[in-house]
Amino acid sequence: MLHKWRFFRTNDTMRFQVLFMAFVMLLPGCLGGLQELPSNQDESGNSGEGVSSNISMEIFHGESLENSTANFTIRIMLDHSAAPIHAENMQKHVLAGNYNMTHFHRIIDNFMIQGGDFENHDGTGGYAADWYGFCNGQEMSTQTNCAENAWTIPDEADNGLQHFSCMISMAKTSNANTGGSQFFLMPDDINHHSHLDGVHTVFGEITEGCEHVTTLSEVQTQSSDRPVVPVVILSATVIE
Repeated sequence: MLHKWRFFRTNDTMRFQVLFMAFVMLLPGCLGGLQELPSNQDESGNSGEGVSSNISMEIFHGESLENSTANFTIRIMLDHSAAPIHAENMQKHVLAGNYNMTHFHRIIDNFMIQGGDFENHDGTGGYAADWYGFCNGQEMSTQTNCAENAWTIPDEADNGLQHFSCMISMAKTSNANTGGSQFFLMPDDINHHSHLDGVHTVFGEITEGCEHVTTLSEVQTQSSDRPVVPVVILSATVIE
């Protein structure tokens, strides 16, 4: 009985080996088909994990949430493939809650709405969510001699993404590599701000609620482009 058991297991093993070799021979053809898909999509056409992430922003227009005249929700898809550092930086800011209760401090009709200054709420502050090797635009090998509020990120403006409607881009000074936390959103009633291409880094797009960005871009502003009635990000969250 023992010998019969061993013989049966040996035949079973040989059968498995034949099937395994057939599978290996077919595998390259299967993989070849997958390689033809766009790099940021799976078989269903959806962005793969690590290539994009989504942000939801709840925004109100008013002196306070209770007295707001309007409330909006927008969704932004961050492009980790084209602008990995910028996308990661914003995602980290969102996860840390840095954008909650911050203002869109600069609004220009037919152009953009700008926010993200969680430090001073007026466009003079904000910094990178982590150390990315730059201090006030200067590359440094260590963060030892750089205060946290001077952390900035390197430009990724040559990634091929352009400043069309419903895109998100990084605000910075006129110097290179000085982005930190401030960003701007472009409404759906513009064409192409080509003068910004290659200078500011586009790192995602508004996938839902771009019409709300357009509405907010038309609010009354002061001479400094600051809204007369505040436009506030109530909360920003990372979503599936």
